[in-house]
Amino acid sequence: MSASHTITHPSFGQMSADRVIIFDTTLRDGEQSPGFSMNLTEKLRMAEALATLGVDVIEAGFPVASKGDFESVHQIAKNTNGPVICALARTGGAKDIAAAGEALAPAKRKRIHNFISTSPLHMKYKLRMEPETVLDLITTGNTAARNLTDDVEWSAEDGSRTEPDFLCRCVEAAIKAGATTINIPDTVGYATPEDMERIFSMLRERVPGAERVIFSAHNHNDLGLAVANTLASVRGGARQIECTINGIGERAGNAALEEIVMAMRTRHDQYPFTTGINTPGLLKVSRMLATITSFDVQPNKAIVGRNAFAHESGIHQDGVLKNAATYEIMTPESVGWSRSSLVMGKHSGRAAFRDKLKALGYGDLEDSKLNDAFSRFKDLADRKKVVYDEDIVALVDDEVRDHDHIRFGALSLASQSGKPSEAELTLHVDGKTVAAQASGNGPVDAAFNALRTAFPHEARLALFSVGAVTEGTDAQARTTVRLEEDGKMVDGQGADADTVVSAVRAYVHALNKLLVKRTRAEPEALTA
Repeated sequence: MSASHTITHPSFGQMSADRVIIFDTTLRDGEQSPGFSMNLTEKLRMAEALATLGVDVIEAGFPVASKGDFESVHQIAKNTNGPVICALARTGGAKDIAAAGEALAPAKRKRIHNFISTSPLHMKYKLRMEPETVLDLITTGNTAARNLTDDVEWSAEDGSRTEPDFLCRCVEAAIKAGATTINIPDTVGYATPEDMERIFSMLRERVPGAERVIFSAHNHNDLGLAVANTLASVRGGARQIECTINGIGERAGNAALEEIVMAMRTRHDQYPFTTGINTPGLLKVSRMLATITSFDVQPNKAIVGRNAFAHESGIHQDGVLKNAATYEIMTPESVGWSRSSLVMGKHSGRAAFRDKLKALGYGDLEDSKLNDAFSRFKDLADRKKVVYDEDIVALVDDEVRDHDHIRFGALSLASQSGKPSEAELTLHVDGKTVAAQASGNGPVDAAFNALRTAFPHEARLALFSVGAVTEGTDAQARTTVRLEEDGKMVDGQGADADTVVSAVRAYVHALNKLLVKRTRAEPEALTA
């Protein structure tokens, strides 16, 4: 698209050359990360948050993968207003495309996104297909998708390692068959910014019909270049960006939505493009995702990390006090950080607690979850001298996680040096109270043994990590538990002033996620 060129798209109407579509794949590509999983309720919450944030397209899942994936896409299509709802399908899979169309049926605006590998390596070893067969499938697959919706996207998997001449032929075939968006992914994170800009410039110059479609970039972060490659793709003519909140995704992840959007906003002189993202909502959505997935954002993460606007150096602090622009290239408020000074303690009431949660980016909690979180806050305030924002975040994160099947009840421990520890545990499993007793080599081992007695399972404990939320001997513990079962991994987190209770809460959270993960299955590889 030239500076003056406009394009008419079936979902977005007439678009100017400086408008960039934000395609969020947190719920599809992001959820494929090892250890990540979301249940239906959590996916609906994320979809609503993404809609409020202003993303243009939500890739909701891969309907043919499992009944759970199909239902997730279907419910998001039914209940989420605003963005285009997109479902993934394999180009050569007739069942895939039919399932995508059926799952998307309730959506007001919908897209089928089909893909097939085009690189020599993938065609030979993954697909075991000749190039001409791949070309035929591109035609039949996109034609089938176009019969179900006017908005069709086609992706050249491993596009960045595809031979240029063949890539041009594939893109031309997809456009002729009805694709309205063409995505060229750097599937394995191999490309450089120069590569991606060159690929998109080449396709726009060489492919007949290129002026009628939107080009899209989907970059993985294996070399830490996903955001740079995405911005370079936009320079080359891409006008859709495929990204995820917090950059989550397979292996090293995807291009991070918040980083791309703020790069274009902050350096508008270099990237004179616009998006529909409500940037003050970035932190809230980032925190929501971290809570749901139990994967904390690293402290020095750009935009949404807790140190992103922190200044410890005396020289930096002096400069910021005199003029924030000396060391801050964007305001904290522009991405959702708050400078609230409201102090919380044991005399704080429910209204003040609710206001604090809003200031921390949580929005409105359901009454039941607000009541549970407030009750735990009051208990914590009675036990701690000072309740920090980090303490509130930890306990609220723990409460707002969905525990559909298993909930922590109570724990009683007896421990003495040199002797086995004893644990009595109560769980609520599908509404029924289950009690169990067990001994172990220490209180945590005893508690976990009691949990395995109360809810029998074969998952292996692959990681157990304990950290303090804040400083001091009265600090809350935040525990991470990783469970592994049949090659599937899930992480759970829990927080409590009692370290063993935090460990049990984390284990319970991991178990709930594992129950969701058990229902997920990837379709077999498409081969000739």
